[in-house]
Amino acid sequence: MHVVIASHHRLPVEGYGGPQRVVVALVRGLAAHGHRVSVIAQPGTRLTEASKVIEVAPSILKNTGGDLSPFLPDGADILHAHFPLKRGPKDFPFVHTLHGNWKPGTPLPPNTIFLSRDHAKRHGSEAFVYNGLDPAEYIFRRRKEQWDLFLGRLHSDRGYHWAVDAAKRTGRRLIVAGGWRPSFTGVIKYVGEVGGKRKAVLLARARCLWMPAQWDEPFGLPTIEALLSGTPVLGTTRGALPEILTPAVGAVCGTLDEMVAAAQTIGTRDPAACRAQGGATSPAHRHRVAPSSAGTRIRWNAARGRGFDRRSRGTGPPRLTARTARHSRARRHGDRRARRRAARTRG
Repeated sequence: MHVVIASHHRLPVEGYGGPQRVVVALVRGLAAHGHRVSVIAQPGTRLTEASKVIEVAPSILKNTGGDLSPFLPDGADILHAHFPLKRGPKDFPFVHTLHGNWKPGTPLPPNTIFLSRDHAKRHGSEAFVYNGLDPAEYIFRRRKEQWDLFLGRLHSDRGYHWAVDAAKRTGRRLIVAGGWRPSFTGVIKYVGEVGGKRKAVLLARARCLWMPAQWDEPFGLPTIEALLSGTPVLGTTRGALPEILTPAVGAVCGTLDEMVAAAQTIGTRDPAACRAQGGATSPAHRHRVAPSSAGTRIRWNAARGRGFDRRSRGTGPPRLTARTARHSRARRHGDRRARRRAARTRG
């Protein structure tokens, strides 16, 4: 299949990034599964796994009302955009992944895919696919140090001040990695924005990651990064965190006092269990967190109306149903059996 991935950033990202790294992981995952991948992105994009890079000016990519049809390569089967498209290419399959939160009541673009069940529900949908990352980019380490880590934007909605307050209360060392220069002293060490190997080392060595979100996380990418490193996570009840964090790999708390109490035993989690949870969610979700053909298949089915409740098409975001998903799987298995029978006949 020829998949076109569209991003309004230059790829790969310099520094930490977020959605940009998810896009790069998706491109590499699709290519590894044998698909042809073309990338629409800002000038300067360099992805060796892409069969073609179409450079488009930022002013066009950031115009949500723009039309990407002129940039679609010949032979493409589907467009997967990672920024809002008020209208997709005419008579061409497409989906759009929403990476943030929109205000209640905001009309959604057609064929919108969300990042978690909670994210979808808050926007009146049931269609979601978890973000994917490449586990090979993270260091799995069983032995942990005796310091905690906060990784992310130093903004009040990320709750970094909870992690700082907890460190001051307990005297436990805290490393803060983010893109703003605060003034910390004592047991708190600020290391600035990190990426690449330095970030991987911090995640692997930390006793735990603090995710004290004060907003509804659509997904919470650092959570998966920590789990892939074998590091447990302390989170809040906001957004997708309760959906991803199980008692075996972390704790979900409603208050700072609860987080301080949970931090006392967070080190008892098994790093192998954390790694397993980072690689795949619980069976109930049935979507791999790492890049997989199953996740991309759901996106492709969304664009074609397969595996979705057709009554919702044209009236809002599509809804995945168990019945139609089973039919899609049966149809795929039937196609494989037919190809095998044809091969035997030719032989």
